[in-house]
Amino acid sequence: MIDPLLLPLPTTLETERLLIRVPKEGDGPALHAAVCESLPELRQFLSALPWVANPTTPEDAEIRSRTGAAHFVMRTHQPFHLFEKSTGQLLGGAGLLRTVWETPKTEVGYWVRSSCAGRGYAREAVLALVDYAFSQMQVARVELIADEANLASRRVAERCLFELEGILRQDRRATDGSLRNTCVYARVRPAP
Repeated sequence: MIDPLLLPLPTTLETERLLIRVPKEGDGPALHAAVCESLPELRQFLSALPWVANPTTPEDAEIRSRTGAAHFVMRTHQPFHLFEKSTGQLLGGAGLLRTVWETPKTEVGYWVRSSCAGRGYAREAVLALVDYAFSQMQVARVELIADEANLASRRVAERCLFELEGILRQDRRATDGSLRNTCVYARVRPAP
């Protein structure tokens, strides 16, 4: 197995409508605006996005962007910001996280700012990142984890041809103290 630090992973991807790139210095203001607009929706499923639990500042968003760039370089996870090509607006974030290089497998995660939800951006980003994971990272498996009640994320999983492998009952605790069920979806690398 090659050391992940030696993998020449591209820092930018493009789809029909999206520029998907690694966070960088200076992304904080755009990230802060997108997160602030979307806090009520993002906080519905905090077990997936614990970083949105606390109030956010422009400085927090800048730190998050710079930390994301460092994580990418260290290959601890591969975060990306999603930008609409036609306007340059930051639409959200996506990434490949909890990578286990020894297997190799990873998990795809994503969010889209509230004003742009429902337009297929999450699906477009997830499909691009799944291809990236298989072709660039050479993983054998990509997981997508969603709260059972998060129907929007579950629809993205299904539209991106992930297979539901199981539901982990009472797997996570919500901020209100209730126990939540977790859906585990996966795709495996196509045979050559």
